Amino acid sequence: MAVGRTSIDFVRRGIDEYLNRLQHYLSVDVKIIPDVKRTASLTEDKQKDMEGAAILAAVQPSDRVILLDERGKEYSSEEFAAFMEKQMLSGAKRLVFVVGGPYGFSPEVYSRADGKLSLSRMTFNHEMVRLFFVEQLYRSQTILRGEPYHHS
Repeated sequence: MAVGRTSIDFVRRGIDEYLNRLQHYLSVDVKIIPDVKRTASLTEDKQKDMEGAAILAAVQPSDRVILLDERGKEYSSEEFAAFMEKQMLSGAKRLVFVVGGPYGFSPEVYSRADGKLSLSRMTFNHEMVRLFFVEQLYRSQTILRGEPYHHS
């Protein structure tokens, strides 16, 4: 799940490439939450609250929700693969990874989250995070199956 459409063309093409590759391993559905258009009267907190309400409306009570967040847990690719394997074996109905908007998440979304994942201590454009994450999701599946992609 992500807030706002991916507007950068090369990023969108990369995401589509890895989503197509992932079809071989996992059922992946990308839900786009409409972003809130910034106006002079809309504070960052209000924008996060409005986006947060839309995120929470799209999440089911039985979902395991992981936020992609700069304060989340960092993994190596191998550790992330092990995390994914554990999640897939846990019996959770749906594992939902959420990429927020440019200002992050509301307190209510943080309260609902079952975990937080950081791709790096560096800050990335929220659209780029989508590409980096979907590539790592694909890489995790090749690691779990011992396929050569991980070493390319």
